Amino acid sequence: MIPKKSHIQGLIEQGEHKRLDFKFEISDSRKIARTISAFSNTDGGVLLIGVKDNGNISGVRSDEEIYMAEASAKMYCQPEVAFKATQWNEGGKTVLELKIPKMEGAICYAENQEGKWLAYVRVADNNYLANAVLLRVWKRKLTALPTHIHYTEKEKTLLEYLSSNEQISSSKFCKLAGIARNKAETILVNLIMLEVIELFYDENNVLYRLK
Repeated sequence: MIPKKSHIQGLIEQGEHKRLDFKFEISDSRKIARTISAFSNTDGGVLLIGVKDNGNISGVRSDEEIYMAEASAKMYCQPEVAFKATQWNEGGKTVLELKIPKMEGAICYAENQEGKWLAYVRVADNNYLANAVLLRVWKRKLTALPTHIHYTEKEKTLLEYLSSNEQISSSKFCKLAGIARNKAETILVNLIMLEVIELFYDENNVLYRLK
């Protein structure tokens, strides 16, 4: 009879993805806060501590890592994130599972090494810094106010460009339309809210394309 897989083994076999991340250890609470922010701002997720990127179980070394995880959510996340922590025994090694919920009604920010509060988003198996456009989209959605748009030559320029090109950056749009960054961002936000275009990440670059 094939032995039944444990809960942790089942998670590890999935590999890292949008709602699952592995961490070998917690050596810096602020770095964990970044992952907590990304999960909170996207669809929630599970963080396994004591598991290497390749899925091998290294185990949590001490209770100190559990306290550091709590500090990440309480001290270095704003608002504080109420996650559920569970310790599992896998072959004599302890794996810490953190279940992080999607945050409702707010944006979760994490404090970096310089003391700046930044928001992150989870895309596939990576955490990315939320740029000004994405932050404005999130804030607009939180207000639940309708989006009104005036279809000017600027919007027309953008859409005509995207009809024959796969993508565009905000800086490229600024140059193309001859407008300031803030104006370009407003147009991008409006068109994202109307689901005409969408924002996506290509490595560390934020780009826009027709939806």
